[in-house]
Amino acid sequence: MNRNGTDGLATDGPDFNTDSGFDPELAVGADAFQQPGTGLEVAVVGGGAVGATAAYDLARQGADVTVYDRGPIASGSSGRAAGICYDAFADGLDADIAGDGIERFRDLSGDDTFPFVECPYVWLAREGDDRNADAIREQVSRMQDHGVIAFEMDAAALAERFPSLRTDDVAVAGIAGAAGYTDPTSYTACLAAAANGAGATLETNTPVEIRTDPPRVVPAGSAREREVDAVLVAAGAHTRRVLETAGLSVAMKPYRVQALVADGDLTEPMCYDATDEFYVRPHLDGLLAGDGTEEIEADLEEWDRDADDGFATGLTERVAHRFPDLELAPDAVDRSWAGLCTATPDRDPLVGELADGIYVATGFHGHGFMRAPAIGERVAGQILGLPRTESGAETTLEAFDPTRFDGDEAFEIVEGMTLDERDVQ
Repeated sequence: MNRNGTDGLATDGPDFNTDSGFDPELAVGADAFQQPGTGLEVAVVGGGAVGATAAYDLARQGADVTVYDRGPIASGSSGRAAGICYDAFADGLDADIAGDGIERFRDLSGDDTFPFVECPYVWLAREGDDRNADAIREQVSRMQDHGVIAFEMDAAALAERFPSLRTDDVAVAGIAGAAGYTDPTSYTACLAAAANGAGATLETNTPVEIRTDPPRVVPAGSAREREVDAVLVAAGAHTRRVLETAGLSVAMKPYRVQALVADGDLTEPMCYDATDEFYVRPHLDGLLAGDGTEEIEADLEEWDRDADDGFATGLTERVAHRFPDLELAPDAVDRSWAGLCTATPDRDPLVGELADGIYVATGFHGHGFMRAPAIGERVAGQILGLPRTESGAETTLEAFDPTRFDGDEAFEIVEGMTLDERDVQ
């Protein structure tokens, strides 16, 4: 518990007791106590999980931060996210980011902030699905090589460990121990409030355009420009549109996904059925499940925020097959909805400096929320000119460099939860 009464969300700097006669400025010089962000003005466009996290990490390092969002905090993709968090990635960088994200969820959560519930994550392939079964085996092996806590289980071992799962049709499953879930809206609101407490200004319901040379933000419909040292665009599905106001382009497409909450007594595990392509996790009101990915580019003006007719019925039937003890009835669905995710040509996100003083964080293929604590900290470190985060992780993410694409590439959208073909060697 820090001095502000929250678990880990400090909004002030160290205390120096100058009344005791010790003068730190005379001892080592005033510059030794200057925070990295002192004198730096930063505009963050997007009040979702990544933007709020970056704003918090920038503000607590002394930067003058303003967060702009076209709606309220967490009103976009973050507020419609599933809240599943896991370290189940075979790639070394992805594993590091996922692990750091889990650790920050743990550190920042608490009774006064937001909940984070530890819960094992299972991903499985059914009998006859050799491609996904091979991918899971390869994933688990590579995860273990990177020091990630992961196990491979056959149907019998899976049934013994998780009696709630139907396993008679399972060929193989992977189990990730570092996993859990939280409420995305609560996390995002909490980090935005912590950023505000650290000195950041929140300008909600304020759509903006941006300019370059030098970096500037312009509230929509206004001639008033604000020059800043850096702009971070983390506006989810609207990121490309914001960048286009400055003549910049990125290789990113938004796509539509669907989810629901239903009554049911599910405590563990979180599960992804790779063969049937759906996921499910425990939820305060029962369970949360999703699939319904549309592998076409979404129209930002016309996309339907409600779930499709028949979506809930079809998905609950598939969930009931995997969790037969839930006995889900058609009227068990409490609510259903659609949201937007973002895709890139190589399924890696775009994170870093796109143009002089213009930074971007987008293209997470549905994994943006679970990566937000780590990505927000890293991109904040880039803006501050810090080579490493407080935990020692490198802030530069060369594999995610947004300039690796020209921005006009043609590519097909691939659903983010699908097992990555790169895991099959």
